[in-house]
Amino acid sequence: MADTDLIVVGTFSSRPQAEMARSALKAAGIESMVQGDDAGGLQPGLWEGRGVAVLVRSADVQAAHEILETTARELPE
Repeated sequence: MADTDLIVVGTFSSRPQAEMARSALKAAGIESMVQGDDAGGLQPGLWEGRGVAVLVRSADVQAAHEILETTARELPE
């Protein structure tokens, strides 16, 4: 996935949450990527305070938001 025209569709408090969102998007046929600044894995907590972002192509933003909203409603509290 090229990084041109990528839009953040969600910011999560942990990498596993972001990966779950990415999985939901993948299941719907939407290509995405996870971005969290952790110094290449050397400092896993470095992203704290900024969150871990899920990005999609600009053409997929609306569909991605709908998928993530539906997924969030289905999760237990």
